[in-house]
Amino acid sequence: MEKDYNKTLYACFVGYIVQAIVNNFVPLLFLTFHGSYGIPMTQITLLITFNFGLQLLVDLLSVAFVDRIGYRLSMIIAHICATAGFLLLIILPEAWGSPFPGLLAAVAVYAVGGGLLEVLVSPVVEACPTKNKEKAMSLLHSFYCWGHVLVVLVSTLFFRLFGIENWKIMTCIWAVVPFANMIAFTKVPIASLIQEGEQGCTMKELFREKIFWVLMVMMVCAGASEQAVSQWASTLAESGLGVSKTTGDLAGPMLFAILMGSSRAFYGKWGDHIDLDKFMAGSSILCIISYLCISLVPGPAAGFIGCAVCGLSVGIMWPGTFSKATASIARGGTAMFALLALAGDVGCSGGPTVVGMVSGAMEDNLKKGILAGIVFPVLLLAGIWLCRSRKDTG
Repeated sequence: MEKDYNKTLYACFVGYIVQAIVNNFVPLLFLTFHGSYGIPMTQITLLITFNFGLQLLVDLLSVAFVDRIGYRLSMIIAHICATAGFLLLIILPEAWGSPFPGLLAAVAVYAVGGGLLEVLVSPVVEACPTKNKEKAMSLLHSFYCWGHVLVVLVSTLFFRLFGIENWKIMTCIWAVVPFANMIAFTKVPIASLIQEGEQGCTMKELFREKIFWVLMVMMVCAGASEQAVSQWASTLAESGLGVSKTTGDLAGPMLFAILMGSSRAFYGKWGDHIDLDKFMAGSSILCIISYLCISLVPGPAAGFIGCAVCGLSVGIMWPGTFSKATASIARGGTAMFALLALAGDVGCSGGPTVVGMVSGAMEDNLKKGILAGIVFPVLLLAGIWLCRSRKDTG
């Protein structure tokens, strides 16, 4: 039976690779869309906002239907949406009179898949009868990082060898991944997250739990701590290393993703020998140091090094908070995972927004903007302490 659930874990790992494709492939084509279809960059930017905004909506709405239709069918629908969205990306822009509505419709379809995956994958892994849930959760989330690196590397290599004009072929290749994983989810065993005879918490019950609100703030801070620097990684690489924009786009975000994934994989391998609270607290302190390095240490190279250290430090924050939530609220169920995913996505959009707003108010001083973002790892550290105090007294 253990081997069967190992197949479930593998399918979930690929599920996070699918989500990485959903979030990171199309941005590589923005300039191509701009040049080929004549779409203004203001509209191109809207594709990012629309993608993540719809995923946030799906996070919230999933509470109402996932438990009713079941995790297996929900997983299959998520992968169908991701596959269909990529295929529609090829067809709709030229099939419709105007390319932009076609692109927007395709993004809408795969965004539904991405939002569902964010809600579903973690609880499916949590429900698997594995010995160390924290290790499995951390290893799971590392696959999003590896997926991000894979998308950038493979796509860049393909475009270099065969030309960016053949982007539709690359899109078809990426569409194969969710389609194949959809087939896997029709066969792998899926355990129940809630014990037989019990029901998961309702949203009303969750809202009554004080620790739930602490965990929600921690998730917001986990997403914000990560993205507040990640979104500026390319700029820091370009200025710190004195390289071209193309090289900066590869070096900055990819190094950040590799180190973040390495941190998660490290805990996934050795987590049974490491106290999660101490590892998260140490990572939060390291994150604070990286923010200080970026914002206060003179010289562009220091900013790039700080960015790399930040990638290493934020790795455990998101999966670690998920693990702490399942340990703190036994009957959390789908509603808890959906709301935590929603909080994390709010942080992912809010962190860069805070940095950008403060930077703009300080005459476009990016360092001062990132210094303001230090509030997120500080609050996360406070949340870890509160959870630890509750566990010690409880």
